[in-house]
Amino acid sequence: MIQFKHAGKIFTQDGQDVVALKDVNLRIDTGDIYGLVGYSGAGKSTLLRLINVLEQPTSGEVWVDGALISAYSPAELRHAKRNIGMIFQHFNLLETKTVAQNIALPLVLAGVSKAEIDRKVDELLAYVELPDKKNAYPRELSGGQKQRVGIARALVNDPKILLCDEATSALDPQTTLAILNLLKKINREQNITIVLVTHEMSVVERVCNKVAVMEQGQVIEHGSVLAVFGQPQQEATRRFVRTVVKRDLPAAIGQHYTPSEHLRLFSLGYLGRPAAKPLLSHTVLNQNAAISVLFANTKEIDGMLVGSVSVSIAGTPADIAAAVASIEAEGISVTEQEGAAHV
Repeated sequence: MIQFKHAGKIFTQDGQDVVALKDVNLRIDTGDIYGLVGYSGAGKSTLLRLINVLEQPTSGEVWVDGALISAYSPAELRHAKRNIGMIFQHFNLLETKTVAQNIALPLVLAGVSKAEIDRKVDELLAYVELPDKKNAYPRELSGGQKQRVGIARALVNDPKILLCDEATSALDPQTTLAILNLLKKINREQNITIVLVTHEMSVVERVCNKVAVMEQGQVIEHGSVLAVFGQPQQEATRRFVRTVVKRDLPAAIGQHYTPSEHLRLFSLGYLGRPAAKPLLSHTVLNQNAAISVLFANTKEIDGMLVGSVSVSIAGTPADIAAAVASIEAEGISVTEQEGAAHV
């Protein structure tokens, strides 16, 4: 478990104090894949660097596995750092070393025997699906292959925690998906806690089970990915979520509809609905109003649906009201939309 208690960090730049983190309270449980999301300068990477003691907090505390990091002796700190692996955005591979030598470097520095190093390197190359790249140099690898080498190097000490600082932002979408799947495999098979810094909510959606949204050095919202995606509380969070789950009726569609007493537009929002459960069939079959789906955006997260559907409901005022009540009875939130001028 990783826990931040009132953690703060102030840098001094050109004689001025710059607040990077302010009163951060956050708990990351063992086995989580925890996303830290925010725009540039939000404090994500600084918070990450407090975990592996690349930075020390100016105030507050950081606890890892039940121990206060600032209370470690130098020997305890060295041991603790071996339990934390780091994956970087730009790979940080030594260009003059082979893939095997890059992976082996932490073990070489620790004085591990050559036989054990060779065994471990071969094991990790197979695990990250690069068994034929042992003697290749970084210049001979694609971006995705370089990141797989970086992941293998981060795993070489059998860490309990893996820190990923924008690990996929330099990769194309297909390669990003492959790397995220590898991280999920590592988490699932080895129960390694992963803390992942990103500015892309799509990355959080694909791989994380929990997320914290940061803004101006503070955690402004945190919780399960399902809850944060389904019911974002802060405007910054809503902006991030909208990049993945579109909730508004596009103007190109809305301009064709003029709400009236007998035709009204609604946005239906749902959170945590089983993916196999029908959304509107009960209302369509049992109510007199005519319901048309105009636009939908749905994501499946942990087997549950999160998203929204824009619909028109036509009929008498009483029929429309009955249809809305039927939909709400299914646990779906209903928000009326006022047409193209407001979408």
